[in-house]
Formats: sequence, C-alpha cells, structure tokens
Amino acid sequence: MSELPDAFDLEQCTAYLRELGSADAPTLPIAEAALALASFERPRVGLARYKQHLASLARDVGRHTKASGDLASRAQALNDIILLKHGYSGDELTYDDLQNANLMRVVDRRKGLPVALGILYLHTARAQGWDSVGLGFPGHFLIRLAEGPERLILDPFHNGKICDAATLRELLKAMAGQEVELSPEHYGPVPDREVLLRLQNNIKSRLLQSGRREHAVRVVETMLLLAPTMPSLWQEAGMLNAALGNLRAASAALEQFIIHAPDGMSRHQAAAMLQQLKSKLN
Repeated sequence: MSELPDAFDLEQCTAYLRELGSADAPTLPIAEAALALASFERPRVGLARYKQHLASLARDVGRHTKASGDLASRAQALNDIILLKHGYSGDELTYDDLQNANLMRVVDRRKGLPVALGILYLHTARAQGWDSVGLGFPGHFLIRLAEGPERLILDPFHNGKICDAATLRELLKAMAGQEVELSPEHYGPVPDREVLLRLQNNIKSRLLQSGRREHAVRVVETMLLLAPTMPSLWQEAGMLNAALGNLRAASAALEQFIIHAPDGMSRHQAAAMLQQLKSKLN
C-alpha cells in the first residue's frame, strides 16, 4: 500500500485515498487516511509534521511503563500519553466547529470530536500491536481494546473513560432516547472505512445545515474515494450537484447510483431524474 506524501499533492492524495477505497480489508492506516482527507481542506499545509506527531504518540505509548500490562493498563497508557502528555480533550464548548473533524486542526488545537480523537487512539494502540476497533455506537464514537476473550470499551471524548454496561446504557439513552435499550448491535465493531466516513459525515452534515452545498459536494467526493460503490453517496452527490446546477456531474453521479443501488423505488426515481437531466443537456 502506498504511503501518504509529506506535502499535499492533489493527484497523490486522491490516488492514496482511492487505493484505500479499493482495499478489501477491515483495517486501514486510519490516522494517515484521516490526514489525507483533512489535507483537501488545507492544501497549503505540509503533512510531514502531522505524520511525525502520529509517530510521537505511538513511540511515547510504547515507552510507557504500563504499555505491556493488561487492558486497563493499556487504556491508562493511552490516556496518559494522548490526554495528559499531549493535551488532547473533547471539545465540548465549540462541539460543532468544523475544525473538530479535520484531523490536522485537531492536532493543532489538541481537541476534537469523539471520532477524531478515537482515530488517534486507534492509530496509537495499533502501533503497539494491540487489537483495537471503532464501535458503531449511535451518536457517540467509542473504541474497544481486546486481548483474547477480554474486552474493554473506551470513550476518548470523555477523558478516556472506561465504559461498563451501565455507562453504555446511560449514554445510549442520552443519545437515542429513554425508550431505547442497549443491545449488542449498539457496540459492535465497524470497519475503518466506516469510521472515516463517519468523520467526513460530521463535516458534510454541518456544511449542509449552514447551506454550504457546494462545499458539501466536495466532501462527498472525498467520501466516494473511500467508498466508491456506496449507493447513498452517489445518490447524494447526484442530488446536490443537480440542486447546484451541475447537470453533467449530477448525471454522472446518478448513473453510478443506478449501477450500485439495489432495485427499488429510489433506483427508479433516480432513473427518471437522470432522463430529465439528460434532456436538459441535449
């Protein structure tokens, strides 16, 4: 697999993400991929120092006295290095700031969203050879460390807190409603690609909320580099481009949606919309 370049190069970063998008693996170089995504928003800023910082996190945890201990000791090593030594924290005051989902700015500011901090935890844990994954918990990103049959769930945003069943239940009800009951599907592992898409989705949704559709389309395009066969992304790219008057781009996106989507009402509606767009182009 190719390495992330030290300086932003549009073609190289695009090719890097496209290569990750074609990889058939549950784990990816997740922090480097997040830096590549971030670099599209900050093309004039070099990547070398961010890559060096990732290496420093990994090296510092490896030197920690508790790095070779049980899962609780490993969690403490991660928290001591990432939170205490390097000063990271969850940004509760300006949670919706777009910078909180851009890993370059997260490193600069030492604060971010749960998923951004989680990516730093995953990168650093895996550099030690530890089994670590992101979880599909609704509304709040968590990670899991494992060793054989043992499991430990961490909340990077809330000071690296270890989450037991009662904590997960309380968090779930806060995020999804009091009527929702905790089940294994709420804390199941997700592939790294989904974690990275979740990161980008935070940016995209905030852009759409503020009416910045043109910028949101560009974010969707980066997501498609990682997930080139995901129908919902092609559909969204088509609809956004159509709304912006980018008819050729909208047509191309809807064609891809029709190729990748299962047969159903949405697919038929997209086909009808595609015909309308093509008639306007002729």
